[in-house]
Amino acid sequence: MNRTGRILLVTALVAVVAMAFRVSWNALRDIANAIGADHTAATLYPFVVDGLMALALVATLVLIGRDRTFALRVLGTYTLASLVLNYVHGLVPELHGRTVDWGRLADWDPANWALVLLATSLPVGSIYFGSDLVAKVLHHRPAPIPTPVTNSEESTETVRNRSTADLPESTPAPAVANPVRMPDPVAVGFLKSALPLKPVPAIAPTPVKPIGSTPKSTVAATSPRPRGATGRVPEAARSPRPKRTPAQLLDEARTAMTGLPDGKVTAEGIRREVHTSPANARVLRDTLLAERAAAVGAS
Repeated sequence: MNRTGRILLVTALVAVVAMAFRVSWNALRDIANAIGADHTAATLYPFVVDGLMALALVATLVLIGRDRTFALRVLGTYTLASLVLNYVHGLVPELHGRTVDWGRLADWDPANWALVLLATSLPVGSIYFGSDLVAKVLHHRPAPIPTPVTNSEESTETVRNRSTADLPESTPAPAVANPVRMPDPVAVGFLKSALPLKPVPAIAPTPVKPIGSTPKSTVAATSPRPRGATGRVPEAARSPRPKRTPAQLLDEARTAMTGLPDGKVTAEGIRREVHTSPANARVLRDTLLAERAAAVGAS
C-alpha cells in the first residue's frame, strides 16, 4: 500500500474510533452518575475507560514479547468492562433519566455489588495499567535491522555448483587416455614430399664444478651481506672485542691513510677505517699530520 492509501486508512480508523467513543459516551457517563460521581467526574469517566483502551492498542503495536502480551490483556480487559457497562446501561432504562437509586445498577444484590465494584475499580486500574504501559513503551528499544551483506564467495560457489541441466552445453564425453590413432594417408604423403630438416647440432653440457672446488673469493663475493642488528644487542650476546693499544691504533691509522693527501686525513675517516671513538680519531689525526709535517721538514 502506498503512502496515500495508508493515510486514508488511518484517517478512517480515527473517524470510526471517534464515533464509537461518542456512542459509548452517554452510557459510561450515566453509569458514573449512578455510582456517585459529580458532573465533572461523570464527563471525564469515558476517557478513563475508552481512553485506556486506545493507549493499550498503541502499546500493542509498539511492544513485543511478554510486554505485548500484557498490553493485549489490558486492552481485552477494558474492552470487556466497557461492553458490560454499556450492556447494563441498555438494560436499565432508569439510568437514562437519572431516576435510578444512587448506587443501584441491578435489582439482584450480588450482581449490583459486582457492577458497582467494576465501575469504581476502572479509574484506579487506568492509573496503574496506563502508567505501566507508558513506561514499557518509553523503555522499549527496537531490534536493529540486519544489513544484507553480499558475499562474493557464496555467489561464486552457487554458480560453481549448478547442475548439468542448467549449463548452456552438455557435459563433454570423458577423454580416453592415450588413444590409438591410425596414420592418415594424406598426412603420410605430405611428410614424404616435405624437404628434410637441417640437423640441429647438439649442445655440449656445461661442466658443473663441485662445491668444494669453488674459490673462497667467489663464495665471499656472491654470499649475501650479513644483516645488521635492528636493535641494541644485549651485553651477554656481544662478542668480546680485544682492546688495542695506542701504538696499534696508530699503526692501523697509518696503513689506512697511506697515499691520501693531508686534506683527506680527517678524524671521521680515521674513525670509520679504524673503528675507534671520535676522541681517539682526533688524536690519531693530529699525530699523523704531525708526523707528515716532521717528515717534510726533515727532507
